[in-house]
Amino acid sequence: MDRKEAAALLVLAAAVVGGVSYFASWNLGLPEAASLAWKGSGVGLLAVYAALKARTPDGWMIAAVMALGAAGDVLLGPAGPAGGGLAFLIGHLVAIWLYLKNRRAETTLSQKLLVIVLVPATVFIAFRLPADRGRAIPIADYTAGLGLMAATAWVSRFPRRLTGIGALMFVVSDLLIFARMGPLAGQAWVGYAIWGLYFGGQLAILLGVTRTLAKDEVV
Repeated sequence: MDRKEAAALLVLAAAVVGGVSYFASWNLGLPEAASLAWKGSGVGLLAVYAALKARTPDGWMIAAVMALGAAGDVLLGPAGPAGGGLAFLIGHLVAIWLYLKNRRAETTLSQKLLVIVLVPATVFIAFRLPADRGRAIPIADYTAGLGLMAATAWVSRFPRRLTGIGALMFVVSDLLIFARMGPLAGQAWVGYAIWGLYFGGQLAILLGVTRTLAKDEVV
């Protein structure tokens, strides 16, 4: 193992520690800047890991996806849902481009049906969730990009057990955010589910893409 690979593994381990330990920060009464830095450390370090592994444009694209996710995590504090959501949406668009570039050669009927159903179903559910109906349309607009990201991930050549499932975890995490604006308001467990699904999903997406790209280099 060369030094760059060893450094990448250390960064990946630090990312997991940062992402998982973020739960612990919730009850520490930290200043907002410290809390946001801790929050951004997990996916931010995933972006660094992806950059260390990048050898091709696709490698740099997944690094950009992670970096935009980290930016969204941090911007949700000072810039609110609009600023954070914009960073996430741009990240989804980059991911869609990456997945379309890496489409699976063949897909089964059930896989095609999932893609057809996933986007409208995700948008419809998201639209119905917020109690403040003034937020429903912006949320639905954002969720269209989210659902398309997950759909294209599912039919990409990246492994479904990692990238595909990770993208679906991201969808569920965001739907829980919107549910917290409505039927799940005040439920303490929701915050843990949101962060666990989100960070776990981002980690799975990253590992699926980077491992596939690494195999390409060997061939």
